[in-house]
Amino acid sequence: MILGDVMIDAYLWGKVERISPEAPVPVVSVKKRENLLGGAANVALNIKALGAVPVLCSVVGNDIKGDEFTGLLHQDGISSEGIIRSPERITTTKFRIIGNKAQMLRVDEEMDTDLSQPEEEKLLSGIRAIFSSRQIDVVILQDYNKGVLTSHVIDELLSMASKLGIPVVVDPKKKNFDAYRNIDLFKPNLKELREGLKIDAELNEMDKIRQAVIDWQTLQSISAVMVTLSEAGVFIRDTSGSEVQEYHIPAHLRNIADVSGAGDTVISVASLCRALKVPAFLTASLSNLAGGLVCEHIGVVPVNCDLLLREALDLIAVD
Repeated sequence: MILGDVMIDAYLWGKVERISPEAPVPVVSVKKRENLLGGAANVALNIKALGAVPVLCSVVGNDIKGDEFTGLLHQDGISSEGIIRSPERITTTKFRIIGNKAQMLRVDEEMDTDLSQPEEEKLLSGIRAIFSSRQIDVVILQDYNKGVLTSHVIDELLSMASKLGIPVVVDPKKKNFDAYRNIDLFKPNLKELREGLKIDAELNEMDKIRQAVIDWQTLQSISAVMVTLSEAGVFIRDTSGSEVQEYHIPAHLRNIADVSGAGDTVISVASLCRALKVPAFLTASLSNLAGGLVCEHIGVVPVNCDLLLREALDLIAVD
């Protein structure tokens, strides 16, 4: 189950051959338009690409973009049973303008206020129905600070998952950073860790990062924390076994084209690894590889499972 903020990633692809006479800005001559699933829906795409069955739960507007969103879900073979349509909200859409294969501008059309109480209850009712009717092996909370993951929704979801013995994996944002207790895996990036814990730590200060992770794990009773560190790779600390496991996995050399959606891919791989009780080293290593792979593409794309497997066999040594 994936619960969180969903959106449409809308792309305008074109060529830039001149500067506008109206202002010193490039003119993009549009050659192609494309609408893709974004936010938590991109996590669902990655989960599906990795061979599992995603059940997506979220709230979108009762608008034209909401129609487009549910149409994209069906087109990609993902159920919309957990999607609530609300007349009180608009469907978040991120418009990216790509000129000469580089992102020139992004325009966001969104509403980031918290769900109303009726919207919360409707969403939670749908989630309860899904827990009753489907086998859920892991829950992913994907927060983009757009209002779906309210404190009430988070508390209720964690309670349901705990009663059913289902592991919960979280990709947090600053607003609800401290709302997650007794979960299986917490996956901030370094920026989110800094903001959430109000600390100063740079990529080369692994001792500071490690201590922050230890303190947060203890305070929140979190089994494992995995921090993504951009070009410095990932750090994971797992206390779920008989011995504490800690690893800093370096990044692999890549031709980075676009980092959009890399976090969605990382949390998807890590979640399936946790559901399958994969050891911490392999979880972090596979997640690290997958996040790097999608950064080689312009735009938000799900991971290529075959390519991930080939790289894993080539680059990860497993005892």
